[in-house]
Amino acid sequence: MASENKKALVFSILEFLQKSCSDGTISNDDAEGIEVAMQCIGEAFGVDPTDEAQQEAYSTKPANLLSIFEVYLKTKSKSKGAKEVSAEDKAKAEELKAAGNRQVAERNYPEAIKLYTEAISLNNNQAVYYANRAAAYSQQGDHQKAVDDAKKAVEIDPKYSKAYSRMGHAYFCLDKFEDAITAYEKGLELDPNNATLKSSLATAKSKVNQQSVERSAGGESSGPGAGGMPDLSALLNNPALMGMAQQMMQSGALNEFMNNPEMARMAQQMMGGGGGGLSEMLNNPEMMNM
Repeated sequence: MASENKKALVFSILEFLQKSCSDGTISNDDAEGIEVAMQCIGEAFGVDPTDEAQQEAYSTKPANLLSIFEVYLKTKSKSKGAKEVSAEDKAKAEELKAAGNRQVAERNYPEAIKLYTEAISLNNNQAVYYANRAAAYSQQGDHQKAVDDAKKAVEIDPKYSKAYSRMGHAYFCLDKFEDAITAYEKGLELDPNNATLKSSLATAKSKVNQQSVERSAGGESSGPGAGGMPDLSALLNNPALMGMAQQMMQSGALNEFMNNPEMARMAQQMMGGGGGGLSEMLNNPEMMNM
């Protein structure tokens, strides 16, 4: 009697053959013979793809036999491409990494990069070598190279949180703050108590918020004649400004404001697109007093 694993395999084979008949992979002339073979195979192993109970027990959906086999081939290809590293080369690579670390401590980043590169040439399956070189690249301002090395490090070891930290730092230095946030968050998923990652994430988020405020205050043009007018929806949703408006209304200062020629002039300048009208109005001592 066939085991459950064998039945599951036969079930996937029959599914694959049935799909091949229906999608035209197998010609109509050959389909009849394949269907007879499928019936014989199913009876031999006690498998019926149309049976709902067997579908529940043996189906691999959403994966199928072909996709599973493709994963196997990719894994096999990677294992063939991996270089066999001798114990001697591993030891030498570790020495080079340690020497690179010393050069980083001395701020000799070009020499550190050279040493890490030599270590990688001897043993290219160590995430720490790429992550360390990424740090050295960032220190000398080659942030895109640092991103590339950090990505290689997490490809080798997806659970290496320090590589995400290096990646986040490089993205941050490239002003790609959203990417930096993503990298830092992934690092924190692996190392939730890492204070450096928490601090870096907070800084990156503050940069994104700052950019959002600057875009709103800077007044992106919304069409001809927009004249750099600020995003009024952002202003109206600002708690500080709304609180100030409420105080003005409660104290009667709103009437004073509306009847003040200076305030009216600045408001007209702001609405007409005259640069600086909003900031002038918000910084005017009379308005601040009101």
